[in-house]
Amino acid sequence: MVKICLECQSEPEERGPGSALRELLTDGETASTDTCSGARLTDFCAVWDAGVFLVSAAGKGAPSGVKKRRLNEAETLNSVREAQFQRLEAARPRGLGRGARGPVLRMAGQPPPWAYTAVLLCALSLGGAIEIPMDLSQPPTITKQSVKDHIVDPRDNILIECEAKGNPAPSFHWTRNSKFFNIAKDPRVSMRRRSGTLVIDFRSGGRPEEYEGEYQCFARNKFGTALSNRIRLQVSKSPLWPKENLDPVVVQEGAPLTLQCNPPPGLPSPVIFWMSSSMEPITQDKRVSQGHNGDLYFSNVMLQDMQTDYSCNARFHFTHTIQQKNPFTLKVLTNHPYNDSSLRNHPDMYSARGVAERTPSFMYPQGTASSQMVLRGMDLLLECIASGVPTPDIAWYKKGGDLPSDKAKFENFNKALRITNVSEEDSGEYFCLASNKMGSIRHTISVRVKAAPYWLDEPKNLILAPGEDGRLVCRANGNPKPTVQWMVNGEPLQSAPPNPNREVAGDTIIFRDTQISSRAVYQCNTSNEHGYLLANAFVSVLDVPPRMLSPRNQLIRVILYNRTRLDCPFFGSPIPTLRWFKNGQGSNLDGGNYHVYENGSLEIKMIRKEDQGIYTCVATNILGKAENQVRLEVKDPTRIYRMPEDQVAKRGTTVQLECRVKHDPSLKLAVSWLKDDEPLYISNRMKKEEDSLTIFGVAERDQGSYTCVASTELDQDLAKAYLTVLADQATPTNRLAALPKGRPDRPRDLELTDLAERSVRLTWIPGDDNNSPITDYVVQFEEDQFQPGVWHDHSKFPGSVNSAVLRLSPYVNYQFRVIAINEVGSSHPSLPSERYRTSGAPPESNPSDVKGEGTRKNNMEITWTPMNATSAFGPNLRYIVKWRRRETRETWNNVTVWGSRYVVGQTPVYVPYEIRVQAENDFGKGPEPDTVIGYSGEDYPRAAPTDVKIRVLNSTAISLQWNRVYSDTVQGQLREYRAYYWRESSLLKNLWVSQKRQQAGFPGDRLRGVVSRLFPYSNYKLEMVVVNGRGDGPRSETKEFTTPEGVPSAPRRFRVRQPNLETINLEWDHPEHPNGILIGYTLKYVAFNGTKVGKQIVENFSPNQTKFTVQRADPVSRYRFSLSARTQVGSGEAVTEESPAPPNEATPTAAPPTSPPTTVGAPGTVSSTDATATAAATEATTVPTVPPVAPTTTATTEATATTASTATTTTTESPATTSRTEIQESAPDEQSIWNVTVLPNSKWANISWKHNFGPGTDFVVEYTDSNHTKKTVPVKAQAQPVQLTDLYPGMTYTLRVYSRDHEGISSAVITFMTSAAYTNNQADIATQGWFIGLMCAIALLVLILLIVCFIKRSRGGKYPVREKKDVPLGPEDPKEEDGSFDYSDEDNKPLQGSQTSLDGTIKQQESDDSLVDYGEGGEGQFNEDGSFIGQYTVKKDKEETEGNESSEATSPVNAIYSLA
Repeated sequence: MVKICLECQSEPEERGPGSALRELLTDGETASTDTCSGARLTDFCAVWDAGVFLVSAAGKGAPSGVKKRRLNEAETLNSVREAQFQRLEAARPRGLGRGARGPVLRMAGQPPPWAYTAVLLCALSLGGAIEIPMDLSQPPTITKQSVKDHIVDPRDNILIECEAKGNPAPSFHWTRNSKFFNIAKDPRVSMRRRSGTLVIDFRSGGRPEEYEGEYQCFARNKFGTALSNRIRLQVSKSPLWPKENLDPVVVQEGAPLTLQCNPPPGLPSPVIFWMSSSMEPITQDKRVSQGHNGDLYFSNVMLQDMQTDYSCNARFHFTHTIQQKNPFTLKVLTNHPYNDSSLRNHPDMYSARGVAERTPSFMYPQGTASSQMVLRGMDLLLECIASGVPTPDIAWYKKGGDLPSDKAKFENFNKALRITNVSEEDSGEYFCLASNKMGSIRHTISVRVKAAPYWLDEPKNLILAPGEDGRLVCRANGNPKPTVQWMVNGEPLQSAPPNPNREVAGDTIIFRDTQISSRAVYQCNTSNEHGYLLANAFVSVLDVPPRMLSPRNQLIRVILYNRTRLDCPFFGSPIPTLRWFKNGQGSNLDGGNYHVYENGSLEIKMIRKEDQGIYTCVATNILGKAENQVRLEVKDPTRIYRMPEDQVAKRGTTVQLECRVKHDPSLKLAVSWLKDDEPLYISNRMKKEEDSLTIFGVAERDQGSYTCVASTELDQDLAKAYLTVLADQATPTNRLAALPKGRPDRPRDLELTDLAERSVRLTWIPGDDNNSPITDYVVQFEEDQFQPGVWHDHSKFPGSVNSAVLRLSPYVNYQFRVIAINEVGSSHPSLPSERYRTSGAPPESNPSDVKGEGTRKNNMEITWTPMNATSAFGPNLRYIVKWRRRETRETWNNVTVWGSRYVVGQTPVYVPYEIRVQAENDFGKGPEPDTVIGYSGEDYPRAAPTDVKIRVLNSTAISLQWNRVYSDTVQGQLREYRAYYWRESSLLKNLWVSQKRQQAGFPGDRLRGVVSRLFPYSNYKLEMVVVNGRGDGPRSETKEFTTPEGVPSAPRRFRVRQPNLETINLEWDHPEHPNGILIGYTLKYVAFNGTKVGKQIVENFSPNQTKFTVQRADPVSRYRFSLSARTQVGSGEAVTEESPAPPNEATPTAAPPTSPPTTVGAPGTVSSTDATATAAATEATTVPTVPPVAPTTTATTEATATTASTATTTTTESPATTSRTEIQESAPDEQSIWNVTVLPNSKWANISWKHNFGPGTDFVVEYTDSNHTKKTVPVKAQAQPVQLTDLYPGMTYTLRVYSRDHEGISSAVITFMTSAAYTNNQADIATQGWFIGLMCAIALLVLILLIVCFIKRSRGGKYPVREKKDVPLGPEDPKEEDGSFDYSDEDNKPLQGSQTSLDGTIKQQESDDSLVDYGEGGEGQFNEDGSFIGQYTVKKDKEETEGNESSEATSPVNAIYSLA
């Protein structure tokens, strides 16, 4: 028998048997949590501070205009068993050490308050149940109590909680096992002061088991008695394993085997796991696995299973002990005695080992059918374990339906099916199917779902005035149906004194004409065989005139255009009515921009400047009235109007990032900077000014993203830019700079001194700076509870210090290290310091980013960012989640959660909830949390837009107008009105069209919009829907409309061919989109030669003609052709081509840039002989457009005004150098932006547009490239045209223009493409006249040289070659001075089949002009015309010896000499 106790593991150990045990103790399973990104408006909460309400964010998300960056978060949680263990241990106040492992919480930055969103001023809101002020008389109310099944640790004192409030303060007494518990007679039992909490102390001896039983707390004052739940107290037990001697288990290889665990019963039940006697975990897989009952199942035994023994271990949570059963030893009988490891993964392992294959059979459960009962809300676990050879696969099914995909998950290699949060519809018959290649077998499990009582209507406190009527309702459901029992002040209602004003009708008590004497506390107890529910509800009869519960004369400051809610907490009996007035005027505020809720809160849907003033709320009942005033100030939003721009800088230079802000002058502005989404440390190389950040001597570590954060106490704006640092190639200017620089050496000898409760001094010795001064030190810390082994940045210090005082958080076991930084980089981290643990304390903050959003129409998921290790402040960090309906007077619902999410079920569709999340550890609770407003899930809209009217604007655009839907039919947040439209047919016969549905969205509550990019001369159909966060609503009535005729797209596959010097043949195909009835084609062409341009000629053709031949008047000039198609509306976009260069052209002349077709994009590289590919690429991006009234004049004027590269011509029509993209729209009636024009080049584009905004309006140009990189450029209204720089050649961009102050007002989105970086209009060089002439001259020169060599050779001349190959040239040679030798024909006679090389050696027959004979090719290169550049190098024979090289550099001329 082995009993293992683990009390504390704070230091990591080397891996061994114990490490495997620790891994198993902290199970490796992880439970991922869902994260939600807010899509609704953010609510704000006002906090009373020194007479002024300050608005702080509840952190629900940011609107589309604000760039909100969140840290990327990686979240890891412990296993389910570990989480259960922590919940049980949370009740233990002493907080024993849990070892080095624990729940790992994500470390995330605190999100800042986000502006430009809805504002909720929720001071002391009355959205929940009625609360009586504590200064008024009231019966007792239980506020805190222990859980019904209260399991305690036998080593600790027993604590049974019971707290209550009331006026006068209640007194307490207890019953044990339904009998009065006399605390005064037991010296070990005491009751806390001003509380009913029992403390049972065992320091002086005693057995905790003596106090087991059922306890109930009674809180009483003169107005009634409230009861706690019946608390069942049990002491945790971890009994020893019975002694037994286990014989070896003998089994045939391939047979099934079950090793039974049979653990001793514990409270709570122990966690079972299997290990070997050497403390190594048993590897489990599809063949070998542990069942839910703890037994170990072998579907078939293999020889390798004999290599270890098997021991069952039971882990008891409270006592931190593991009990180990004596190990089983296996003896496997086999026909193949050798355990060949190569057969382990053999595809036919069993037959290879001689194991007979067999069909599956069930090991658990037995037989073919079984049944199982589960309670509603619990988890259903079904298990099937089968034997067989090969190992069977398990599959799960439900008869008559599918498995619930959102709740079902498979465990234990598909052998177990778990269905979470079971409900009545999960009952039925399930079956598991076990199969292998030999056959299959099934087992049916009949599941019955029962239910403990659960509330339908929980009784609520009833506050009445004398003479009023009321009722208490207690409705619950369950299976079996629960019974309802009423009590009053803890006694059965039947035995209470009769009350003529009270009538009991089953689950309802009706009060009529109540009087002061009717005050009491009523209990409703509903129960069945599976459990019970007990609820207290008091009846209080009060006569109270209205009173205000919030401070008077509040000052509330809000941001312009936000939604604001003003609360006016009040109390009175009878319940008063509340009305609102503004600036003392007599009219009640309700309707229009104002909405008054049932609890009296006033909501202003959109704050305007004129809403500023004094608001008065007046509460009135029959006893009087009370009033309060709120002064509302409207502030301008904070805007960054000059944003920092992306920059590229060389190392060592100075960079300035601008950030100019416009804000309300009455608010204090704070401008801060982030680098890579982390707070920027301003070093001595940086200068932060009010509107800029300057970085001197830029280094590589400065590269990254820089975010300017402009914030006031009410709102915030962000702008981001990226700094790229290039390496500087400059030479060193002094001797020190010339020394090699490196990263600094690591700091050493870390020492902790001045140890205090919340601080410590860290001192270190700097390492060598390696010729580059140390600029900064980064201190990092590691803690061993939440994220052991993970280092986090603590603080940063200048490079001139080596000692610093570090601020510490409670309950963290710190370990520190230091990293040095210079301009080269960072050092290796220093060796860690010794550890220092701070004492614990209650949390000082609560989790951030609390949100409530529906994931379904009937739920709300509450999420938050968990607190990190330095915020936990103590062990067993958990969260108290509270919520209640905002409009009703409910009490707070609450639950304790260990994770970071909780789902509230059975909620109405899209209603607001008040949410609070409070942190708690073993030392206490955190501060009171802020209230956040969340919303339950949305449902699909129920209504469609009506009275949809269509007005055709032009051939490609229509104007829509509709009536808005009622707000209650939206059933969520109105995202947009959306139009679905499709092209039904073309007005041209036999023209196929795509009927693909398209859509256009109109965000917000708009009543009109424009649909553009339609095809002309077509029949369209259109439907409209309302869209919320859930999706589309029903469709409106289908409308039909017809677009008028437009201009055609460019002709396709325009080809220019030149069969001879006299003619040029042109061919083309009809346009892909005629957009009307074609009436012909227009061809414009002009001759040019270099910079000389001739007169333009215009030809018109019939619509059926697709060929034309041009007779060349000048054989030297080239021609530029521009072809377009025509309809009755006008000419469409043109496609342009040039003729090939004539072969007899004397010198190459650069042709001017071609004029591309007017498409959404710029031209690519066009072949000089065939434009088919270009035309095909162009037509894919062609968008139907309406031409200007005077297209020629307009294009010329625009190009001249916006670009300096417009070609100058002598004709009346100048070809433009850039493509023009324009969406022509008529001027709308309301404020709008239209006629956006784009003139792109390769790396820039000029943008212009039309609008009807006032002077000084700010605009933003937003463009996105094909890599989905979005950029914005702010611009004033009069600053047109705008030039977009730093574009990429050949890249496709989408662009829109919108108003900076009204982001919802935007132009249509257009697409354009920049031109390619280079174009190649040159003809083939082989056809150029200058090249042919040059080649002839070279051939003539070679011929002359050959003739000269032949004459010289016949005369026996002297040549600069070596006389003999093997005789080196010595300095004593008398013939060296003149550089020549006597030529001997005999010595240099070549062999047959060979030729003489330059140095006289005999080489094999090779091609004389082959490049293979020359060097390695390292010095040579080819010119664009194909000629070879560089010096030839002679290729040496392998037989050559050193020194037998030519004394003269080889050249093509020398090669000619070798031929002679």
